[in-house]
Amino acid sequence: MTPLRTWQSPPRMLLLLLCLLTLLSISTLAFFGWRLLEQQRTVEAQRSQERLEQAADRIVAIVRGTLAETSERAGAGLASPGDLLLNLSAASLDVAPPGRLLYYPFPPPEPDALAQTFAEGELFEFLVAQPEEALRAYQSLANSKDEPVRAGALLRIARVLRKLGRHDESIAAYQKLAKLTATVAGAPADLVARHALCDLTHNPQQISELKIDLRSAHWRLTRGQFEFYWSEAGRLSGHPEPPPAEAQRLAEIAALVWNDRMNHPDPRGNETVWIAGAPVLLIWRGEPEERRVLVTQPASLVGQNISAAGVRYAFVDSAGRTLAGTKSGTSRSVIRASSETDLPWTLYVSTSEPAENGLIAQRRFLLLGLSVMVLFLLLGTYFIGRAIRREAEVQRMQSNFVATVSHEFRSPITTMRQLSEMLALNRVSSEERRQIYYETLVKETTRLQRLIEGLLNFGRMEAGARQYQFEELDAASIVERVVSEFEPHIASAGKYIETSTADSPCLIDADPDAISVALRNLLDNAVKYSPDQPTVWVECAMEQERVAIRVRDHGLGIAAAERKTIFRKFMRGSAALTANVKGSGVGLAMVRHIVAAHGGEIVVASELGHGSTFTLLLPHVGKHA
Repeated sequence: MTPLRTWQSPPRMLLLLLCLLTLLSISTLAFFGWRLLEQQRTVEAQRSQERLEQAADRIVAIVRGTLAETSERAGAGLASPGDLLLNLSAASLDVAPPGRLLYYPFPPPEPDALAQTFAEGELFEFLVAQPEEALRAYQSLANSKDEPVRAGALLRIARVLRKLGRHDESIAAYQKLAKLTATVAGAPADLVARHALCDLTHNPQQISELKIDLRSAHWRLTRGQFEFYWSEAGRLSGHPEPPPAEAQRLAEIAALVWNDRMNHPDPRGNETVWIAGAPVLLIWRGEPEERRVLVTQPASLVGQNISAAGVRYAFVDSAGRTLAGTKSGTSRSVIRASSETDLPWTLYVSTSEPAENGLIAQRRFLLLGLSVMVLFLLLGTYFIGRAIRREAEVQRMQSNFVATVSHEFRSPITTMRQLSEMLALNRVSSEERRQIYYETLVKETTRLQRLIEGLLNFGRMEAGARQYQFEELDAASIVERVVSEFEPHIASAGKYIETSTADSPCLIDADPDAISVALRNLLDNAVKYSPDQPTVWVECAMEQERVAIRVRDHGLGIAAAERKTIFRKFMRGSAALTANVKGSGVGLAMVRHIVAAHGGEIVVASELGHGSTFTLLLPHVGKHA
């Protein structure tokens, strides 16, 4: 765990303050952004409520006007397309436009012929079983001038002939009956005859025409009569089907109006009823004995001209059932009760989508702006923190560098001072010892000179003031020269260098001193970082049209995470620090500068505990730009 004193150091304290400031800024932005969103939500809610109020007033005005116009049409006996107008009197019911009702709530007023007129023939037909006598009795009536009597006689003649098996004569009688307009057996004569003909002949065309006429309300029938003949038409055709739903619904409406008119004595009014699961608006004018009733759909009365963008409406009856429009489930809505609008229903007006959806675009834009600000703030904090850390790291490395270089300087200077004092005070016991001291002074002086020259060269390279003198030369000769100069310095430590060069010249365009410095640094590192291995290998060869100078050792190795950072100035590997290997941290940075100036690159391959291989790849002569 990091001690508190460490966190209170200048770099860490600065980073901590920067993070706190960033957190405070982001929290402030988030708070004000939230407050702004809440204000926008409140304003939008007020605007939405105002729009709903205006839409509700407009819808009420439009529907009220439409209802008044429709009521006037009902009083004038006019019906719009799709509506049904019923004209009621004390004993009759007419419909406009005609042909809309499949059946009526009471039988037609035309009476049948009196039953006793056919008593004689029915006596012979049913009681004494003398069909021939019955035929003669009926035929005497078939020529009557009274059409109901004639229709009743033809119906009975056709029936007796059918019983006798005289089908052709029976068909002829039914065909005569089909031409009459009277009522027979309580039903239109032509309907009774056509049904019998279809049953006798099974003619598909006649059956189809019968179904078409029943569907188009060709006859004035009661509900029982219609249902009987409709089912018979289905049976004869072999395809039974239910009656048309809409026409059947209109017939039920007419029956309801006829039967319920006495319950509404007011000469003006309207009522909403539900027939077959669908709402119907009834608007009447006149007394119950003489009244016009307009049958219309609430949805058609409301019409399509009241819709508005973003607004949904619904008209609801007293039982809560929706008559027109769509009732929204959103929380914000406006209600207009029927008592305050003079309409037969309650009006609900709401937004067509949740209220929050109106703020989506504004929210997105605001959130995008806040996100960009937070992002820039985080990025700024990151880069500032990174710069602070790098600066702190540079300061630390510079401090380590100063300490290391001071130590490197102190050792030779101390040795030189001690030996100089001994020589100056003539404390040398023999000439042989004096010679050794002189040689040591030369060696330490050379070491100090190289250290100073290396630092000065690196400084010039960093400043870009280093001037290179390029010339064409053989890389192998440089390798051999540097190795021959370097070996005497490591021979006393029991180390040596194995050299391998190509048979053919490896020509490069380079500064010989700079390449020598780079190679000497690599050799020095190879020796220092392989303390337990006596051998260092140097190779010079051609590699893919480039000259490769490779220095290999079996030393400490370099961690994978450090193979790029070791080329930075003042940077040293963790293995070197662990093994307490001395160095300034500028050698590899200097090598990288030199190789880059020659248009080449340096490649490292290493494994912890198994050594490292540094390869200088330089352009072959003719390839250098």
